[in-house]
Amino acid sequence: MRFNFDTSESTPDSSSRSRTPKDEVVQWFPLQSHPLFTSAPAAPESDSSSSSASPRNLVAWDGGSRFYYWDSTNRCLHRLSLRLGDPEPTSVLAASPSKVFRPEVEIDFVVEKISINTSGSALLLSGSGGLCVLYLYGRTSSKDNAVVCRTVSVGSQIYSKEDNAIRMLQALWHPYSDTHLGILSSDSVFRLFDLSSDLLQPEQEYYLQPVEPGKSRNAASICPVDFAFGQEHLWDRFTVFVLFSDGSIYILCPIVPFGSSFKWESVLEIYTDADTYGLSSTNAVAVRNSNLAISWLEATFPELTQEAMEGDNLLTTKARPFALFDASLCLQGPLCKVSQGREDEDSTVLGSECEGRAVSFLYNLVAKDSVLVTAWSGGQLQIDALADEIQPVWTLNSPPRLRLNSNDQILGLAMICESTGNERPIVIVDHSNEHGAWVGNPPPLLRLAIVDLALPGKTESGTHITMFVDSLMPERIYSVHDGGIDSIVLHFLPFTTQNGGKDEMVRTPSVNPVLSTCNAEDSFSPLCGFMALSDSFGYSWIVGITAARECVVLEMKTLNLLLPIHLDMEKKLVSSQDEKERNIPDIISKELLVGPKVVLAPQVSPNLRSVAADSIEGRSTLHQYCKLFHENYVEYAHKVYFELKHHGPQLKRIIDDLHARLREAQDKLVRVEEKQPTLDNRINSAMHKQSLLEQRLERLRNLPTSHKKPLSKAEHRFKSELDQFTGVELDALHSSIDALKARLRRYTQFSKGDALNQQRQISGKNYAQEAQIAQLKSSIEKLSLVNTENSKKVKVVESTLKGRESSIL
Repeated sequence: MRFNFDTSESTPDSSSRSRTPKDEVVQWFPLQSHPLFTSAPAAPESDSSSSSASPRNLVAWDGGSRFYYWDSTNRCLHRLSLRLGDPEPTSVLAASPSKVFRPEVEIDFVVEKISINTSGSALLLSGSGGLCVLYLYGRTSSKDNAVVCRTVSVGSQIYSKEDNAIRMLQALWHPYSDTHLGILSSDSVFRLFDLSSDLLQPEQEYYLQPVEPGKSRNAASICPVDFAFGQEHLWDRFTVFVLFSDGSIYILCPIVPFGSSFKWESVLEIYTDADTYGLSSTNAVAVRNSNLAISWLEATFPELTQEAMEGDNLLTTKARPFALFDASLCLQGPLCKVSQGREDEDSTVLGSECEGRAVSFLYNLVAKDSVLVTAWSGGQLQIDALADEIQPVWTLNSPPRLRLNSNDQILGLAMICESTGNERPIVIVDHSNEHGAWVGNPPPLLRLAIVDLALPGKTESGTHITMFVDSLMPERIYSVHDGGIDSIVLHFLPFTTQNGGKDEMVRTPSVNPVLSTCNAEDSFSPLCGFMALSDSFGYSWIVGITAARECVVLEMKTLNLLLPIHLDMEKKLVSSQDEKERNIPDIISKELLVGPKVVLAPQVSPNLRSVAADSIEGRSTLHQYCKLFHENYVEYAHKVYFELKHHGPQLKRIIDDLHARLREAQDKLVRVEEKQPTLDNRINSAMHKQSLLEQRLERLRNLPTSHKKPLSKAEHRFKSELDQFTGVELDALHSSIDALKARLRRYTQFSKGDALNQQRQISGKNYAQEAQIAQLKSSIEKLSLVNTENSKKVKVVESTLKGRESSIL
């Protein structure tokens, strides 16, 4: 039986209160046939500034029965109540009419993505021009059959649309707090906002410095792209993973929102691990790091030091505001890949096998394995797993900046997170690394696979790929791109396979297309909304919404996807015969096919043959024979007649179906015969063109030119670097120039506003301000010259490559 506990729009009482208007009756439609998606939409809003390669996702799901869709045309939010698996196990029904939410203030930017927090009380609306939060409950009002919700803007002073100097790269809800929001911006700063206390000033700021002081690296290695929060696994729950444009991955640990809740058993497990393995180490660095971790845990979770709480049944604990006085978090990385028993020449480069630059990142926890997936603009997915556990690392003698209240309580903090940059030994597989715990080395990565999605029609800027995990089966990852949706199932995981006691071969991930949006050659219809739904009975669905507001719902099978395939050649024939017999429809019962009973006559003595038929013994014997005949043959004949009469219509339907299939097959044969001459002509034409091409190729080979030679290893490396850093350094210089212009504009405005006060207090000119302005102008001119020189270098490199290609051809 299936139970539906969502009665917000299914009962008359609830619909008459404020769910829907009184004169409207709630109706249930299949989600793909809902009137919201079948009605013809108006022209969608357009914004030149919002034209980017990143796909839009305008749908969200609260994990239960609430489905949200942002209408870009009417600038409103629709909420649909869902019935998953009702009335059929594979059906998805949605209530109509939908409930409409409108923000109380006008949103002056194009919404590109929406996401909902863990409790389902607030919805995040983000775009290239701003970010705001829509509160679905609480102080609301009604207007024009819509609910007007309280709407707030987050970080408007930092991510202002006017200056456009700092771009927001990614914004995510924290998994352990309903009010904390993490934002990564183009100025290489990760900020954590607490919406319950301050909307303008972040609670925590982390300035990422992946380049060591005094060293220079390419611009791609210092341009962040994406980030992800860790999940419920040891120190992963306190970790933030940051991806940079060159594919390098860094981690920040520990980062905890003030007031967030965690499981008491998980915190106690981490505390016991640090106390057991860290303090007992013979390495002084390990003892120092474990002491810092224990101090941080005891100050953040004071229940660990209270002896009175040991006997209580404590389920959750809240994090208190705390930061080490003389230490800042270390930016651990870049994460190196583990060696397969030998020293790789370039063990620090993770994306050398992939094309283009890194565009998106995904963290996925499967049992005991932390899986990291990096998407590249060339259409590849790089799948790695952490080969060791994450441990916190601090940089001493680097005090953070704290913001305190009148009671000396921490309200906010900011710190500079620098990379370690230490030379670390290469970790070997199956090599004991117990003595290396808590020494400050970031965990290495074990390469699981590189999946090439083989995307058609790649543009010069590459393809942006978005990834999300199946909520029912974490081994399955969905990748969304311009060509549609693909499913990647992981069949091998290092720690999970070993813990499960499985002894099987390492199976590569299976890749299957789920939805294709290719209309024609080099023509795409990208999705503007995608979401994975699931219920508690083991059914899952994929929901996709196109730009033309067309909804597609696909049922996804989860059973037997991870089971290995074993083939037995001896039993293959038997199994196929059994399958054929199993597929035979039961038209006539097996009892009738067996026939009547075998017993035809009773056991009698041989003297009975001499008895006359009209005697008493003869009549008795004949009566017994007639009775046996009636029981064995007459009743059997009645059964046969009844079953044949009962199955007559079914046999007629089967025969009609076979005749229809026969006619269809004959029609197909006739069409094939009609198309056969055309196919023969096309084949002959293709063979003729093939012969001409072969002759032309032979003539080209005989030309007195140098034959094509494969690129050397250095040329391959140079080409991969060019592909990775195409446009990145120029974008970094442009962003630097824009930032300096914005600072100059704000400085000049500030100086004009204070000009009258300065004239009253100071009689002469302030030559220091003029010197600063002149210095800023000279810096801008120098950056412009550097930009011009870099453009010339890029043109020279392109011309050299074109000349080399032409000489090779």
